[in-house]
Amino acid sequence: MNQAMSDDGVEAVRGPVDWDVAASLAGHLASPGPTATRVDLVDLVTTLRAAAGVATAHAARITELAPADGTDPETDPVSLVQVVDRPGWAQANARMLAAMTATVGGKRASTSVRLAGAAQVGGVLALLAGKVLGQFDPFTADERAPHGRLLLVAPNVLQVERALGVEPADFRLWIALHEQTHALQFAAAPWLADHLRAGASALLDDVGDLVPGSLVRGAGHGGDRRRGQGGGPSVADVVRIASRVLSPGPGSDGAGLLDLLSPAQRAQLDEVGAVMSLLEGHADVAMDAVGPSVVPSVRHIRTQFEARRDAGAASHGLERVLRRLLGLDAKLAQYRDGAAFVREVRLAVGTTGLNAVWTAPEQLPTAREIADPRAWVRRVHG
Repeated sequence: MNQAMSDDGVEAVRGPVDWDVAASLAGHLASPGPTATRVDLVDLVTTLRAAAGVATAHAARITELAPADGTDPETDPVSLVQVVDRPGWAQANARMLAAMTATVGGKRASTSVRLAGAAQVGGVLALLAGKVLGQFDPFTADERAPHGRLLLVAPNVLQVERALGVEPADFRLWIALHEQTHALQFAAAPWLADHLRAGASALLDDVGDLVPGSLVRGAGHGGDRRRGQGGGPSVADVVRIASRVLSPGPGSDGAGLLDLLSPAQRAQLDEVGAVMSLLEGHADVAMDAVGPSVVPSVRHIRTQFEARRDAGAASHGLERVLRRLLGLDAKLAQYRDGAAFVREVRLAVGTTGLNAVWTAPEQLPTAREIADPRAWVRRVHG
């Protein structure tokens, strides 16, 4: 732990959040989820692992992506598969956020402020833990996962498949297809994780002049803004920015945040968001493109799933507040904007032409090109 003494002799610790405490709180606060018999739970975990095992080969066939290191998706795992509960997911994401914010500059934060930050982050992660079905983590330091790890959140998969009334085996494979498509993206473009991390780090460093008191009621420049020194982003704002690059980690729909950023900072955030739109949209298209020969009820699942998404986006009251806090509407826009980009590019230049996006950072679509796929086709393919 990086500790130092402040000028007044009080021990201070660099960094706005005690991530160990955040992980512990998130794990304790996350609800356990739906109940099931032991037999059903064993079946759930077993079938999720099996689905993840076969999904990679299907995703590779559809996307025409192959790991750059020669790993064969037909026979070898491209990701470390971990079936987790809600507390396990929340703890894993606290560690990812810790890695994402490790290089943020700024003032030293006291122990009390770091604990306040931990409480805020832990609470948000605990709420989001009930919403996530699966997640690919390309930033893990786990030596067992050189390509990254895939987290499948078993209780959430069970809850949603029950709510939708879909065939469990089909739904579990469908979710695994999405996440293993992410694994292939990062395996085919081994520079992608560092590129994404660098983009986020550049933004974080630019807005990282934090005030330790910014999480304390009444600190900063008043009210609920709790801004940092000189009206800059607070600790909470910086954590929200960092979380925008996780897939699909805690985020912000921009309310109360974008007005704190300079035009250059907004542009940087938009470009990171464009990459995330590509990743999510590409995976969403792939999970449907396998067709009924692989997932017999795929069309029914997509119809039911989109209806559930739309109902959530139209919610009111407390659910609306939670969606804004967790950035769920912004994430939904990422899926749909990215999927529209992928479909239009494939119509124009085919799957091979689309896969130019994975060859170099310069080939990634900009935020403007996500909204105008033909502009990307003209720039890359002439």
